[in-house]
Amino acid sequence: MHPIIFFSKMDFSQSNLFGYIEDLQELTIIERPVRRSLKTPEEIERLTVDEELSDIERAVYLLSSGQDIQGTSVVANLPVLMRQNPAETLRRVLPKIREVLHVAGVEMQLTAAVSFLTVLQEESVSIHTYSHSFLHIILQHLEHRDAGVSNAWLETLLAVIEALPKETIRHEILNPLVSKAQLSQTLQSRLVSCKIMGKLANKFEAHIIKREILPLVKSLCQDVEYEVRTCMCRQLEHIAQGIGTELTKTVVLPELVELARDEGSSVRLAAFETLVNLLDMFDADDRSQTVLPLVKSFCEKSFKADESILVSLSFHLGKLCNGLYGIFTPEQHLRFLEFYKKLSTLGLQQENGHNDNQLQLQTLEQEKKYISVRKNCAYNFPAMIVFVDPKNFHLELYSIFFCLCHDPEVPVRYTMAISFYEVAKLLNSGVYAIHKELVTLLQDESLEVLDALVGHLPEILELMTNGGENSGSESKLLSIPDLIPALTTAEQRAATSLKWRTHEKLLQKYACLPHIISSDQIYYRFLHRMLTIILTNNVLPVQKAAARTLCVYLRYNRKQEQRHEVIQKLIEQLGQGKSYWNRLRFLDTCEFIMELFSKSFFCKYFFLPVLELTHDPVANVRMKLCYLLPKVKSTLKIPTDKHLLQQLELCIRKLLCQEKDKDVLTIVKRTVLELDRMEISVDAFQKRFYENDLLDQEKERQEHLLLEMEQLEKEKQQNEGRSTNINDKMFEKKRRDSKTSSVLAKSITLSVPGSSSGTSGGKDDKKSKLVRSQSFSTQALHPKYSNIDKCPNKSSATGYTSSVSGMGKSCMLSFSDDSFRAHSTGNSGNAAFPSSSSRNLFNSADQKNNGNKESQSRKMSM
Repeated sequence: MHPIIFFSKMDFSQSNLFGYIEDLQELTIIERPVRRSLKTPEEIERLTVDEELSDIERAVYLLSSGQDIQGTSVVANLPVLMRQNPAETLRRVLPKIREVLHVAGVEMQLTAAVSFLTVLQEESVSIHTYSHSFLHIILQHLEHRDAGVSNAWLETLLAVIEALPKETIRHEILNPLVSKAQLSQTLQSRLVSCKIMGKLANKFEAHIIKREILPLVKSLCQDVEYEVRTCMCRQLEHIAQGIGTELTKTVVLPELVELARDEGSSVRLAAFETLVNLLDMFDADDRSQTVLPLVKSFCEKSFKADESILVSLSFHLGKLCNGLYGIFTPEQHLRFLEFYKKLSTLGLQQENGHNDNQLQLQTLEQEKKYISVRKNCAYNFPAMIVFVDPKNFHLELYSIFFCLCHDPEVPVRYTMAISFYEVAKLLNSGVYAIHKELVTLLQDESLEVLDALVGHLPEILELMTNGGENSGSESKLLSIPDLIPALTTAEQRAATSLKWRTHEKLLQKYACLPHIISSDQIYYRFLHRMLTIILTNNVLPVQKAAARTLCVYLRYNRKQEQRHEVIQKLIEQLGQGKSYWNRLRFLDTCEFIMELFSKSFFCKYFFLPVLELTHDPVANVRMKLCYLLPKVKSTLKIPTDKHLLQQLELCIRKLLCQEKDKDVLTIVKRTVLELDRMEISVDAFQKRFYENDLLDQEKERQEHLLLEMEQLEKEKQQNEGRSTNINDKMFEKKRRDSKTSSVLAKSITLSVPGSSSGTSGGKDDKKSKLVRSQSFSTQALHPKYSNIDKCPNKSSATGYTSSVSGMGKSCMLSFSDDSFRAHSTGNSGNAAFPSSSSRNLFNSADQKNNGNKESQSRKMSM
């Protein structure tokens, strides 16, 4: 085996070499006819046109003696000639085109139809001139033997009918139509007549339509060819709109009923779709007595004898159910709902055990039909929610919604992803019921499904977390644990695919997340990912989308430490990065920061790093910076940013003096002129910058608000930690103070007899003092009291104005002073009282209490 393999791979014998040479010779022989097919000098001479001829003369010459491709070029250029010289074009060029079109090929015919329509749309001539010059040519070619050419001229004629006056339509179109619609005419002529009559129905009054058009309509509805009956049936909708409700009921509806029982399946299908579209024109009696029985028979036959109508029935079922909603009995309502459920799972439970090729082909065609049916059911799902009432969604339709979102076919899931937002809006407060399906579609293996869902992703997430009457923090907390992994998985799958537009779209929509989830979750799960995309992705639109979304995340971040970390990374990894590509993206990011943040924020963190790029070694970076400099200058305010303005002017001078690249220098000079024309806003409001200043002030206010909220959260956390320690200490102090107060009371009664009333008053006053001291300490340490300085004044005032006897008063003062000093010294290390005024008050209170202690000791010794 090995020698055979070796020689088959490495055979350099002489015979093989000669074989290779023969193959090369064959290739040269094949190339020879290509060289011979080049134009000969004679042919080139015939294709050459005198350059001194005018456009009109050249067009006439090419149409007269040129080749077909040259004539087609002249016909395609007809709208231009009509704009330049309409009179000469109509006099000399258009008659030549009319002559050529009689023998022209398909390509020239199609080009002429498009050019005639363009001339009409551009209104190069009046409608009277157009009908006189172009209309006869259009009518002559309506019955062309090629169906594509005939349809092209018909589309042009239908557009012309919209602009023509009634008299012209009557004489030039309606009168010849009577003979063209006769049974003796060709099939193509009768088909064209059907479409023209549908268009004419909106141009004339009802009595003219009844007298001149309806007889032709009836005859064409009973034509021997099913194509004519189908075409006329589809035009009955336009005719009904033209003749009104009464004539529709007496003339059109009987024809539709008869066509709905036609032997041709395409005729029955056209009759069914026309009935559905005309539901609004029928009253309740017509719907219940005529339309509903027809619809029921269609539904019954669709599974048994007439599967051709199944796809159309599934497509119109939502409109049909809501159109007939008022006349349904509960039984019929349930019957149509079950019919929809059956269609939604059609083809999923069937199994095919046959191996015959013909049966397999039939099964493939049937499977495609069933996929279309389920896709239509997904399209009609919002309409069916309205049909059953959103309150009954979980009971009646959730199982179908689950099946359609997990359908094995991509088109079905794609349609569900498109309609997901409509479903979420309809469910309102019950939107959380479809949370799992949102996660499923976000993690779908097909990027088409993800792309369809992303279109309304911000609105869906807003409804999912905040929408509905009974929603709030509870539903938000429940939904986030599943949503965040699904969102990150969706972004990673889009990033690893080749569909960068889907990835860009996804990153743009992720800018809504600050309104959905918390700042910490965004910081740890999304923000660093955006920075990684900017640094590593190779697609410019994706990088820009990630940069803008990162700036939005930074804008709504609630922790100053995290913001500083991100800003530092942006400056170090992008602005000072080794790759010039990263430095270019830094300038893009700065542009987004100027859009989203206040002027002071940009000047504080990014102004100087941007100016440093004026010394960048890569010319493209300096060039992009020069384009950005006017926006950079617009962020300055005088006189606050006067030093930054000086830095900017210094950098521009260096660029003008030291720049060696010609392109960059040209842009620098242009930028300097633009900067000179700019006016810098001042700190005070100016009329010309009033709106911009208001907007910037609002941005700055929101940024300060974020800082204040962060400070309040920190204080709250610190106070919560302190309050637990303080409560334990206060409990121990109360226990000790109660013991000392009882001992003091006993000693006082023994040393001073006969003062029982004073001591009893002193005891009551002691209890009130204890309460006051404890309440003061609690109030002073509680975070919700913003003005702490007022509390000690109140408590001290009440302490010194109590009406008790001298001995009881002095005892109580000593006791309250001890407890007060215990609280204040115990908490001095924790900085519970930040203001200096409160410390001064405590010092004065200590001095007074020391004086009271001395007087108390003198009285005790007496």
